Order: sequence, then C-alpha cells, then structure tokens
Amino acid sequence: MLSFLAGRESGSTNPFLLRRAEITRRIFSLDLSKHRDVERIDSLGGINSLNIDTIENRYLLSGGSNGGIVIHDLENFQGETKFTCRQICHIPNSDNNAHRKSIETVQWYPLDTGLFTTSGTDKQLKIWDTNTLVPADTYSFDGIVYSHHMSPIATKHSLIATGCDKSTIKLVDLRAGSSTQMLKGHKAAVLCVQWSTRDEFILASGSSDNGVLLWDIRTAKGCLMSLDQHNGEAASAANKIKTAHNGRVNGLSFTADGLHLVTFGTDSRLRLWNTTTGKNALVNYGNIENDGRKSIKFSLSSGACPDVIFVPDDSNLTMLDLHGGNQIKTLRGHYNQVNCCVFHHDRQELYSGGNDRNVLVWLPQTDHAYDDFLKTDSKTKDKHSFTKRIAATTDTWSDDDD
Repeated sequence: MLSFLAGRESGSTNPFLLRRAEITRRIFSLDLSKHRDVERIDSLGGINSLNIDTIENRYLLSGGSNGGIVIHDLENFQGETKFTCRQICHIPNSDNNAHRKSIETVQWYPLDTGLFTTSGTDKQLKIWDTNTLVPADTYSFDGIVYSHHMSPIATKHSLIATGCDKSTIKLVDLRAGSSTQMLKGHKAAVLCVQWSTRDEFILASGSSDNGVLLWDIRTAKGCLMSLDQHNGEAASAANKIKTAHNGRVNGLSFTADGLHLVTFGTDSRLRLWNTTTGKNALVNYGNIENDGRKSIKFSLSSGACPDVIFVPDDSNLTMLDLHGGNQIKTLRGHYNQVNCCVFHHDRQELYSGGNDRNVLVWLPQTDHAYDDFLKTDSKTKDKHSFTKRIAATTDTWSDDDD
C-alpha cells in the first residue's frame, strides 16, 4: 500500500491503482463485525430479501417470510465505535396494507427513496410511498411472484420485470399503471429476473426449466438468446434443448459493467456467462449448496482486483473469485439458512439475512478500532479502580494536626 501511495505522489502510477488496491484489501478482510449490528425485528420471520438505496446508500430495506417490511438507517451520526443500526420504519404483517404471505423480493426505486417495491407469495406486487407507508399501487398476478426488478440505469422506460409461478414474464409500467408486455419463452416458473447494468433494454431471466434467457424488450421476436452450458456442444445427440444448469435456476446477477452474467442453480453450480456472445466462460467455482425452490439473492463486488461473488451457502456465505473461481474465504455467523446478501459498494460492507431472523453486518477488519477501544476502556476502568484503592488507603494525617 505504501508503494501505491508513493507512486501516486510521484506521479509514476495511476491513482486508480491505489483505489483498486484499497478496495480489494477491504473486501478480502471482510469479517463479522464486533462493534456494529442491525436491530432485530422478530415479527419479520426469516429475512428473504435485502436492498440498499442507490441515492444516499444509507437505508437498508428488508422483507420477511411473515410479510413484514423494515427500513434500517445505516448511518452512524454519533461516530461511536459500538453502533446499532436502528429501524426507522416498520410495516408489520398485521397492517391492513401489508402482504399476507412471505415477501420474496424488495427493492428501492432507483431514482428516489420516496418509493420502494415489494412482491411475494400472496401473488401481489406493491409500490409503496415511503413517507406514508401506504401502497401507491398494487398489482395482482395469477401466481406467486418469486422475483421482480427495476432497471438501475433506465432513462427511457420505467418497467418492473416480474418472475412468476407461470412461465411468462410480465412487465409492469409504473407510468401507465398496468402490465404492458408479456415475455414468453420459458416452460416453467420464472424464479429470478434482472435488468442489465449496461443496456436498459436487456433483461435476463432464470427458470425452473433449467434455462436462462436474455431478452431485448424492444423486439417482439422472442428471447434474444438462450444460454447453453455446453456452448453448443450437446452432451448427447438426444439432448437438443439448451440448458444453463442441470437444475432450477434461482439466482442471477449482472456484473457492474454488464459484460458478464452470473447464474446460480440447484445443481449447486455457479456459472459465468459472456453477455455479448452468450458463451459459458467455463469457470469452476466448485459446489455451492443450493436446493432452494425460491429466488436466492447473491451479490457481486465492483472495483476490486479480482472482483468477488458473495453467495449464500447453507448457513454460511462463500466469497469466490469472479473470474478465477477460487474460494477466497467463508463467512460464518448465521445459525440457519442464509437467503440473501447485499454489498455496500461505497463502504465495502456486506449485509446478509437468513432464516435465523438476523441481519448480520460484515465489515473490513483493516484496523483494530474496536479492540483498541476495549483495551482503552479496560485500562481506564483499571486506572479508576487503582485510584479508588489508593484513595481508600491514603493516610489523611498531616503535620498540621500536631
């Protein structure tokens, strides 16, 4: 790190290298925080989905298996070493406007924290007004809504893609207030959807039919491409159907530059795809336990070298080299199945939620601020104790008393 600082000062190295090195160092040192936690709300049940707003990068939105919704403030205004992220909004499942069953996906409106969206197994997608905590609009579907997503970069449309129990993807237009388009191509339930981070008209979807489809919503000709794990070389002559995994595809995420797509299947495999060619990059990540029948929310870092995949692995989180496939480390802290995680790109922090009803905080352990705090606190207490002992045994006699 000192060499990067010296190089930046002398102008011999690109300042970007220092930033990338520091981001990488912080990500690789992530561990369960000793001094920060998130206020627990037992009425939420298991935590199924987490999302951090992209405007202030301050508010953490959570959706639970009991249909409840909570917003936590991540900002530490007091500057205290030991800090709890307190809830600032809570919509319990007893609220008349709340979801009646499990919430599967939550997301902030990308352009304003005044709105957020939720969907779940009660077959509804709700658009919430953050100020009043009342739905501004509600959309009902024929089946369970496993996943929904709004484009983080869209300027020419305001569509919400929804993956449902049916084989079709419905696009809901916030401006029109209705479902304006249906995408047909899958043969079973659509478990996960996500818009490209590079092109606002490109959408990816994963299904129980083992397939991953890329869509260009501007065309009516069907899907843009179907991803093939064998890159066109079928395992057998009889196998002519393109599949991305040998099991349900219940997780996917674009890289920050949109050039690659990571998919997760119940064959316990992660796969990396080139979004331009649709080719499988054939990166071996090993076995990552996944037998879920619902969407799994994993997260990707950005700006590091190498970038990292954070993926739920039973009761743990596994960190993997995005392009190399090597396992970097395992994050242990949950007591039950981990369902979701979200990476804070500005601070290089990770938040995870699971069936143990906890939201855990994973922070870079690049310094020992908390350990130093404990040592200082301990020394202070010892000093006070010593002073009290001295005071108690001090002889108050003086020569003046003679």
